[in-house]
Amino acid sequence: MKSPGKREGPEFEHLLGLLVNGVKSANSLVDGITNYALALQVQRSARPVPTRALLGGVLVQLAQEIREEGAEITYDELPQVMGDADRLMQLFQHLLRNAIEYRGEAAPRVHIGAREEEGAWLLSVSDNGPGIDAEDLERIFRPFERLTRKREGAGLGLAICREIVAGHQGRIWAESQVGQGTTIYFTLGMA
Repeated sequence: MKSPGKREGPEFEHLLGLLVNGVKSANSLVDGITNYALALQVQRSARPVPTRALLGGVLVQLAQEIREEGAEITYDELPQVMGDADRLMQLFQHLLRNAIEYRGEAAPRVHIGAREEEGAWLLSVSDNGPGIDAEDLERIFRPFERLTRKREGAGLGLAICREIVAGHQGRIWAESQVGQGTTIYFTLGMA
């Protein structure tokens, strides 16, 4: 006979698992909201930022994910832009993490492009993932919007990206075809 205070067995393990998952979800939500709040801060000190060096730092931070997923990251010659280096690093982290995480069957292939356009830099992050339906291309930038529940997260990554780019007086949008991958475009000021 079990003592009334003793907790064991499959039912207890199931409840404990639910509790642990709930705590992980809550932590993810708090982290997401904190990052979203940071992205909303007014850009106080725009300075020249070498995006190549910034990308190098992001690649170091994401090295384990890149290695585990067998991701290939390529990039054009990247410009110097005007902005807040911390927020721009956050922008690249979110965009690259999404491109690696939301992948198709093949290993992720991600390309960061850059070109001058109408007095600004047009940057892009393209992937070979499953793509996004046309009717969802605007929705993905809204807070707490997730196209799939199969992945963890609060659904704030691209909303954070939108706020960072807007704080730099730029714009951000996505183009995609289902089965053909997605490209996120964004503009930043020239240094």
